[in-house]
Amino acid sequence: MSSDSSKKTIFAAMAANLAIAITKFIAAAITNSSAMISEGIHSVVDTGDQLLLLLGIRMSQKPADESHPFGYGQELYFWTLIVAILIFAIGGGMSIYEGITHLIKPSPLEDPMWNYIVLGIAIIFEGSSWTIALKEFLPTKGDQTFWQAIKNSKDPTVFTVLFEDSAAILGLIVALVGIFLGHVFNNVYFDGIASIIIGVILAVVAVLLATESKGLLVGESANPRIIADIRSLSKTEPGVQNVMRILTMQLGPQEILLNLEIQFARHLSGEEIALTVERLETRICQKHPEVKQIFIEAKSLVAIRKSN
Repeated sequence: MSSDSSKKTIFAAMAANLAIAITKFIAAAITNSSAMISEGIHSVVDTGDQLLLLLGIRMSQKPADESHPFGYGQELYFWTLIVAILIFAIGGGMSIYEGITHLIKPSPLEDPMWNYIVLGIAIIFEGSSWTIALKEFLPTKGDQTFWQAIKNSKDPTVFTVLFEDSAAILGLIVALVGIFLGHVFNNVYFDGIASIIIGVILAVVAVLLATESKGLLVGESANPRIIADIRSLSKTEPGVQNVMRILTMQLGPQEILLNLEIQFARHLSGEEIALTVERLETRICQKHPEVKQIFIEAKSLVAIRKSN
């Protein structure tokens, strides 16, 4: 997925969250709703998170230099991890705190009409943002299950927004149910309970994002389908007897480091091996342009037999 597609998803989510945050806080001030305050905090955190993702995209596009010879692609994975931490600490933590405070010192709820209006508008905006993120994500899914596609995705920006928007929609529904039940049963505690549930939802989403970001940040391999394709492509190259080992590392959403250990036919001369390597590198880069760095270790049949 291109950085332009990722930015489109992020900008759509950021615009929706900023507008929603303002209306939520206005409604919370009018109605004294704890759940609405939690939802307002949630939207502010989401807006900040999208700014950090944009920063991550920009930092990851810095050219390679002496201190970072393979580039800065993993900057994006670092900032995605920071986003997960913020969702957990600020979004989840403050929502749970606000809910507990409301349970200890409940305040009467005012006319819920403003809450219903704001929540309804928020669901529409969040649904639109979620739809955009889903449309950007689905082409990368292929025949995989939804969760497999998330696990194998190397671009955290889209699935981060998708997770955030999913949590936002769930949170809005919880807030709507909590406020509704609080007024139907004239019980102020439903509002505080809804706020705590919203906090738990955010914490769960944060843990999922942190887990995925950590895998990418510590050196996750390329997509298994890409590895299998490189193996198949290498074996069809004339002069290649066998593919001993393939090592890959995801350096960024569209950057892969590849190390190939190839066993060449024994009759090949040094010049022929060099030409075979050159052809193989060209074929791999044409089929998978995301492979930016290729290192091929050549092993002949003679060397293999001597080692045995």
